[in-house]
Amino acid sequence: MSHIEESVEVDVPVSTAYNQWTQFEDFPHFMDGVERVDQLTPTSTHWVTKIAGAEREFDAEITQQLRDERIAWTSVSGPKQAGVVTFHRLDEQRSKVMLQLEYAPENFTEAVGDKMGFVGRKAKGDLERFKKFIEDRAVETGAWRGEV
Repeated sequence: MSHIEESVEVDVPVSTAYNQWTQFEDFPHFMDGVERVDQLTPTSTHWVTKIAGAEREFDAEITQQLRDERIAWTSVSGPKQAGVVTFHRLDEQRSKVMLQLEYAPENFTEAVGDKMGFVGRKAKGDLERFKKFIEDRAVETGAWRGEV
């Protein structure tokens, strides 16, 4: 398993950053290679990705969700991965979003990309695009305030 840790500071309150991250179907707006995310149940999502011309579909299960603090998940089909995103209050109008991801490359090409730091750079870019997305809007597109 490979391990990635990236973070970004955003100029929105922690609740705004958290609320936006609960809107999984909006992920294609800021996650490179994510074509579609369908939220099937409060804890189940179906992903369609296209990276370097290879399309993949997989399901993921949210294993923990604590309001304004963290969302953890694991894949239940497709590429093996698990992760957690945590939200940290810096002050009333600023927060830090931290992503930790573990994944297992499935083939030689993915293993080479992993060794070259492709996934870490992709994660950092996704967080930077999330920052722009939420700061440009200044408000979330929706929210799910339940806990798992």
